[in-house]
Amino acid sequence: MTIKQLTDQSARLCFIGAGNMASSIIGGLVEQGYPASLIHAADPDIAQLAKLKKENGIHTTTDNQQAIAEADALILAVKPQVMGAVCAPLSGTVRQKRPLIISIAAGIKVSNLIDWLGDDLPVVRTMPNTPALVQSGATGLYANQYVTKMQQDIATTIFGAIGMTRWFDQEEDMDRVVAVSGSGPAYFFLVMEAIEQAGVKLGLSPSIARDLTVQTALGAAKLAQASDVELAELRRRVTSPGGTTEAALKVLQEGGLVELFDRALIAASDRSKELAD
Repeated sequence: MTIKQLTDQSARLCFIGAGNMASSIIGGLVEQGYPASLIHAADPDIAQLAKLKKENGIHTTTDNQQAIAEADALILAVKPQVMGAVCAPLSGTVRQKRPLIISIAAGIKVSNLIDWLGDDLPVVRTMPNTPALVQSGATGLYANQYVTKMQQDIATTIFGAIGMTRWFDQEEDMDRVVAVSGSGPAYFFLVMEAIEQAGVKLGLSPSIARDLTVQTALGAAKLAQASDVELAELRRRVTSPGGTTEAALKVLQEGGLVELFDRALIAASDRSKELAD
């Protein structure tokens, strides 16, 4: 489904919570041509609502009940620890209207949302990541059995406004998504930070080391995205036998970098399961 097709349906979208992620999704939708008149956002932060309204022209309110009254899709964008308290007062309206429920809260299971909002509701659980703030995110999605194909298309279109989307058949896959892409930006920031610091130790100025590191990371990601070959092959193509790259990679591999990432992602996935339980 395209933004135009979603617009043609006049699907009314309601965001409960207007923080950074909700703002990014709303901004992406409006930038791609989705009518601001079909988007509502509710949040207790009046200043944040005013900023959203000024930047995107959407409807805003501090009243959650008012916001969801006519919603076709309800996007829950509040912190996990307050999700239950936010959802409980909305259950009556949600049961009556039966909108598509979309959660972007890490660690909140579909069963939790059903407990708080009501049985037999269409629920999509998502895991976007922070590059969504610059419309370069990666979002994993899982739908329960009550979500229709059209509702899946709506969710895909909403999160397609901030980057790429991938659907998963099993909810437990979301813990793996958390480990790879949800927490993933921090892994790359750590690697970039280490390269920057090493460049400074070699004698580069901090600003030059940062600029070279960030641009190289960006270029490598773009090259990988544009290529149809495996990442291992891309690595081989820039690794000349006996050259500088080979010397650096040998140190990283002998230091156990691959094994460290194995352990790191397992730790992240395990922690995601613990938080959900």
